Amino acid sequence: MILAAGDAVAPVVALLGMVLGSVVLMSLLLVRARQSLLVGYFICGVILANTGATNMLGDSPDEAIRILSELGVVLLMFTLGIEFSIRELIHLRKIVLGGGGLQMALSTGVGMLIGWGFGLTGAGLLVVGFAIALSSTAVSIKSFQDMGQPDSPGARLSLGVAIFQDLAVIVFMVLLPSLVGENSGGAGSIFLALGKGALFLGLCWALSVYVIPHLLHAVANSRSRELFTVTVVGLCAVIAWGANWFGLSLALGAFAGGLVVSESIYSHKVLADVLPFKDLFLTVFFVSVGLLIDVQKVLDSWLIISAGVVVIIAIKGTIVTIIAHRMGLRLRQALLAGAALSSSGEFSLVLLGRATDLGGIAPEVEQILLACTAVSMALVPSLMRAAGPVATKMEKWSFFSKRDCRNELKIGSQIDALRDHVVICGYGPVGRALHEAMDRLSVPVVVIEMNADTVRDLHKRGIRVLFADATNTETMRLAKIEDARAIAFTFPEPQLAIQGIRVARSLNKGIVTYARAKFSTGVELLHKEGVHHIFHDEATSGAAMVTAVLGCYAVSE
Repeated sequence: MILAAGDAVAPVVALLGMVLGSVVLMSLLLVRARQSLLVGYFICGVILANTGATNMLGDSPDEAIRILSELGVVLLMFTLGIEFSIRELIHLRKIVLGGGGLQMALSTGVGMLIGWGFGLTGAGLLVVGFAIALSSTAVSIKSFQDMGQPDSPGARLSLGVAIFQDLAVIVFMVLLPSLVGENSGGAGSIFLALGKGALFLGLCWALSVYVIPHLLHAVANSRSRELFTVTVVGLCAVIAWGANWFGLSLALGAFAGGLVVSESIYSHKVLADVLPFKDLFLTVFFVSVGLLIDVQKVLDSWLIISAGVVVIIAIKGTIVTIIAHRMGLRLRQALLAGAALSSSGEFSLVLLGRATDLGGIAPEVEQILLACTAVSMALVPSLMRAAGPVATKMEKWSFFSKRDCRNELKIGSQIDALRDHVVICGYGPVGRALHEAMDRLSVPVVVIEMNADTVRDLHKRGIRVLFADATNTETMRLAKIEDARAIAFTFPEPQLAIQGIRVARSLNKGIVTYARAKFSTGVELLHKEGVHHIFHDEATSGAAMVTAVLGCYAVSE
């Protein structure tokens, strides 16, 4: 039994080691060439799958590739679910419902025409059209971040459209087995699928309201970082398994697992813990896509694939650009949004794989569409960089008049809108006093605190608060430290303060720093670190006591 289990696991572990090792070498080459790393991840997978390297895994490398591919999809969908925001959905509702709905309708129609060209009919044609209409949220948002424009109007519109796509794909994945599976056909199977999906999502909602907050609160009170992380990952696994039990896909379950914790007061802690691994998940996902590509089949159909990529990018990019421009974006930002959403996406791959497993799409067609999706996703960063120069030329045409962005395209979330604020780490007596003083002066503040009861109280009072570790880079990003004026560590722990200050300075070199120390040794450490303002508890208490005692004698005289 043990040997059998080891034989099953060993190829996956070996494949993962092979994948990550090759990714490092490929990434070093691409960094020198200043090319997108996402392209390198995909190329690594193609090379490993088609050079015989996977034959070292044993007699059944296909099983290891399948497991790694599914793992990559599940992990990526979980992180996308965590980043999904109901607040953003409400704030961007006009873009989500208007722009997103129009983009999906038009792009699905175009995708169905492409599928018809492959000889598809019926439900398979609808699946292909819908898959082509989806875009890559992970690639587009990461590309905006790499370009230093995560909060630009183009990024906000892309996010709004992506939110609609995420909502639409949830419904479509629920319906997929009734459309192309063994039980497909007839209104009965569709209503049954909708019923199961509604029941599953209803249970997820009930968990997110009545169970998960209390569970996370109990875990948070344990003050164990490891237990909190294990709990979150465990929730993802359980909910993904639950989706599978309902006859839905693991990917949908993982996405729902992320949604369950995304709107809790502990979501910032989850984001800070999980986001550092998102790039790893993205790497595994893209390499796993490359592993599924059969180069020989691609070469046999290279003309069709090339035409498919051009048509997908050109038509989807044009649709999004026109929608964005009509919704108020200037041409440069509209083109950026069009380039960002011009490809197919990760959910496209999930849908195509699921449809092929259910027998709705032939494996040969899946290979062609996989190649089209992978290539179009790989081209997105380059297309976005080219959007600026193209916009400069096109703005000379009278049709593309300059416009001002409408309000709904501006920053929506409470913390994202902050500028020139103070980050207060710790909300004990000192932190509370500092916050009250800042509040009287109308100085905006973000509080970072690890006491779950305190966080819940501050959240109820409408105070900007993050339940997260102040020494974590992602926490500082969530607190918008790059736009802050000052950061104050109000707890007397110099070592932790130094860690947090180093992270803060790596994102904002000019930030003003404040810290406390109980003893003189801590003061020396903070001085060496170059902290601007240091408060020595012993010295402060000593000075206060001297003043008080001298006052006593002054009164007696």
